[in-house]
This record gives sequence, C-alpha cells and structure tokens, in this order.
Amino acid sequence: MTDTVFVLNGPNLNLLGTREPEIYGHDTLDDIAGRLEDRARELGLRVDLRQSNHEGHLVEWLHEAQAVDARAVLLNAAAYTHTSVALHDAIKGIRTPVIEVHLSNPHKRESFRHVSLVGSAAKGTIAGFGAMSYMLALEAAARF
Repeated sequence: MTDTVFVLNGPNLNLLGTREPEIYGHDTLDDIAGRLEDRARELGLRVDLRQSNHEGHLVEWLHEAQAVDARAVLLNAAAYTHTSVALHDAIKGIRTPVIEVHLSNPHKRESFRHVSLVGSAAKGTIAGFGAMSYMLALEAAARF
C-alpha cells in the first residue's frame, strides 16, 4: 500500500466558493486542497486531488487508485452520488477503501438526495461538516 490518498471530486465542485455558499460554504476546492495537503504531510501521507464534471473520469480514477495501490479514496461524487450505478459498481469492483464525502448533509436536503448509490458501496460516509468533512475523512483514511 502506498502513502497516497486520492481525493476525487465530481460535477460542479470546481465552483466551490461561489456556488450556493449558504449550502457549500465559501471555501474553494483549492482552499480545501491546501489544508488537506498540509494535514496529509503531518500524517505521513500524500494527497492526489482531482475534479471532473464527467462521470467516466471518476470511474477511471477509482480504477487507477487500485492500480497504484492507494491507501484510500475520498470521493465527493456530488450529484452522481444519487444517480451513478457506474460509480457504485466501480467502488464495489476495487479493493481500495472509499470514503464518501459531502460538504452538506444530504439527509437535510431534498428527498432525491436521501439515497446514495455511492454510500451503499463505500466503506463509510462523512457528511455535513462543510470543508471539515474532507479533513475528517483524511483522518479516517490515515488509520486504515
């Protein structure tokens, strides 16, 4: 197992900081990445942070995480959380542990967000703590 943790982000997360800040906060993805990199160094880990608005990229990156024997994947699949059988199957198909991450708490939002196809395949879920959700997930990954 390598010391690398993949941090994969789905659609519209490139707009963090400006998109619905009352829900997602004011932190940008770069802000979150900087804090994750700092904490990862302290934990003796390295993060590989990626974002795509395309489902297929996320599937391929999950496969890559296994191929490079990554320690874990932190996955914020965003809207694909609720719709992607492809991501569900990719998570089930790899041995790399996946932690589902959400800035908001999907259960306190619209009813269509209450079902997580990603979460049903993931090792665990951390949601509702804003940008801190990523940090909590990294702490969990460090303990695998």
